[in-house]
Amino acid sequence: MGQRQLRAADGHTFGIYEAVPDEPRGGVVVIQEIFGVNAHIREVVDSYAAEGYAALAPALFDRVERDVELGYDQGGMSRGRELAFAGLSRDDALRDLQAAVEEAGKYGMVGVVGYCYGGLMTWLAACHLEGIAGASAYYGGGIANELAQTPICPLIMHFGELDAHIPLTDVDRIRQALPDTPVYVYPADHGFNCDHRGSYHAASADTARTRTLALFREHVG
Repeated sequence: MGQRQLRAADGHTFGIYEAVPDEPRGGVVVIQEIFGVNAHIREVVDSYAAEGYAALAPALFDRVERDVELGYDQGGMSRGRELAFAGLSRDDALRDLQAAVEEAGKYGMVGVVGYCYGGLMTWLAACHLEGIAGASAYYGGGIANELAQTPICPLIMHFGELDAHIPLTDVDRIRQALPDTPVYVYPADHGFNCDHRGSYHAASADTARTRTLALFREHVG
């Protein structure tokens, strides 16, 4: 496990954190929250490596500001939103994600999992990028406004019923637009997977993780 650099198709270099087991069963790309590739995201990468996957998390904010690790306070949220939605273009983020998927593809089929901002980017990756065998999007804000697009790989989604950022009316719109996509709702708040945050909900995190691993076992390896 450790950090190194990847190069996107346009020549931009960006950091990744990766963990590779001795005999990978496939690859997993972990897409960050708005807080950067921080300790929690590194732990998520390590946890997928422990399940047998060559896992990596691309530092998407490197195009704007390198080595971003923000706190889970209002200042961190505000700065993260600036970086994600004002500083970084969607096309550039997808370009870097394509490079990450191709790198993970050296180990076999590839799954993608993302949280918060990464949940939205997981949805977009599932709709636009080549080489993804399965995707799991956690509480991606804004997906309900992107439903003109169609996923090209198996996809599941996870939302919290207490999430003020993503109203259940949005979740209903997603379900209606994607009747063949499993959309799960948990008795939890936004960020329920992150055990570094007060909104962490262990039972929901465990169930969502089990469903994600089942998806990856079926489609990735």
